[in-house]
Amino acid sequence: MTVPSDTPPSGPAYDLPAPQAVRDQEWHRQSPRMLLVHPVRVLWSMAVPIVIAFIGITRSDGGWSVRLLPVLVILALAAGVIPWFTTHYRFTDTQLQVRKGLLNKSEKTAPLDRVRSVDLESPPLHRVLSLSRAKIGTGVDESRVELDGLATADAAQLREYLLLRGAQGRSPSPVGPTGPGMPHADPQGAAPQSVGPVGLPQEQLLAEIDWSWLRFAPFSLSSLVIVATALGVLFQFGDDFGILSQDRVTGTYEWVLAQAIIAIVLVGLIVLIVGWLVVSTLNYVIQWWNLRLVRESGGTIRLTRGLLTTTSTTVEEARIRGVQLTEPLLLRAVGGGELSSLATGVGSGGTTKLLPPCPRPVAESVGHSVLGTGERLVDPTGSDDQDEGTGGDSTLDGPLTVPVRSHGPAAHRRLLFQSLWPTLILTGIVGGLTWWFSWPWWIVGAVFGGTGLLSLLAAELSFRNLGHRLTPEHVVSRSGAFQRQRVVLERAGIIGWVVQQSFFQRRRGLADLLATTAAGPEVVRVSNIPLPWAIELASQTTPNVVDQFRSAREEA
Repeated sequence: MTVPSDTPPSGPAYDLPAPQAVRDQEWHRQSPRMLLVHPVRVLWSMAVPIVIAFIGITRSDGGWSVRLLPVLVILALAAGVIPWFTTHYRFTDTQLQVRKGLLNKSEKTAPLDRVRSVDLESPPLHRVLSLSRAKIGTGVDESRVELDGLATADAAQLREYLLLRGAQGRSPSPVGPTGPGMPHADPQGAAPQSVGPVGLPQEQLLAEIDWSWLRFAPFSLSSLVIVATALGVLFQFGDDFGILSQDRVTGTYEWVLAQAIIAIVLVGLIVLIVGWLVVSTLNYVIQWWNLRLVRESGGTIRLTRGLLTTTSTTVEEARIRGVQLTEPLLLRAVGGGELSSLATGVGSGGTTKLLPPCPRPVAESVGHSVLGTGERLVDPTGSDDQDEGTGGDSTLDGPLTVPVRSHGPAAHRRLLFQSLWPTLILTGIVGGLTWWFSWPWWIVGAVFGGTGLLSLLAAELSFRNLGHRLTPEHVVSRSGAFQRQRVVLERAGIIGWVVQQSFFQRRRGLADLLATTAAGPEVVRVSNIPLPWAIELASQTTPNVVDQFRSAREEA
């Protein structure tokens, strides 16, 4: 077999030599160290069934069941070795091919000139063994080709090589410099950048972790879910492991009855708050340790993070069509926010989280950098519709900070009346139960008053957060009651419009305007907007699309 050179058969030279697996074009196995990883992975996936089986064995009287547990463990270890023998991969001049499976065999391919992202991941055991997992995406859809069991150094070299190869495939100009220290030709048409000693361009740092952001960690409600889950597991299996025996529970219950109810409530709240603080802080540190968000000259944005499991996520800038700023109620109260990108063919549902809970100005600044904007924008809708105390300033900040246009009193009334339905339904259910079980009727009044106030509060928050704005390059939509979201979508990324009206919306002259796009959730919704405004917004954003529709309708 002819061994190819470090470069493809045609085209300019690469900055980085091709890895050995690319040059020899032979079928390769995973690293032999994966023989330690696969069995542990299988045992971890079977941890819950094994624990349940162990609890059943300890309660049973049969001696055969005790001997069954080691057999199950041995079978799990044997099953973990099979993937190493059945997984092969190789590189050709144009493709990456991966074969897997023993009974159900599969083969995945990825064209090298279509590579758009190479994400690296190293779980704890991988890091101990100096291994990495590479996930290679072509941008066609969310599916990616996975290469597991690569040496960490080889994975990093392979990532650089594939991204440069993919950048060359979509750029008519040479991607790499002709030699070390020469200027780098940016495929996006930017000014040349200096390169490092190995011939690779320097990175532009967009954001890195600031441990003062830890103050925002407790304001994420997901930590409460983790604490509640841990307490549920403790109460479910505590008796089986002797943690919560019946005698201890009975003694604790008698002690609790002997104490003042106020002291009990205070202790319970303190335990819950301390658990919430500890869990949220640890979760924040584990997920976002050593966070770095950089712009690479090959036209990609790279995010690296993680304490136990390190991850490296790559998003091609050409596929980023917008960003999303999320502000949950508690986080919004302390001036924080979270930033995500909306792209095509990458991330989870096209959404990639770029920043953890952090100061809102930081999220806005980084979002403008990702969008490639941040200059002062001229407000195309005039100053009469502005809110948030702009004072009629005709020059506004970027799309993440520009004030939005409120949707008027009709939308306000609709949200208020819409909020009454849950209150009436819940009150009716409680009223029926009160009549059936002869409960005190004051319960019905308490439910009606409590849920009514909460519903009205949610409606008021939803209206205050509702709005939109059109800038020269983006469409901005803001919505949400307890979790406010501002979605910024490029006008060039909109491929169509959908106008939806319910029966009640038609009576009030409102509509939901949906901008369809290939990025992110594929739909950006502008809710409860007056119908004339919706048509005007669609016409100003994409006049060619709307004018074609109007012409076809007039001809019909």
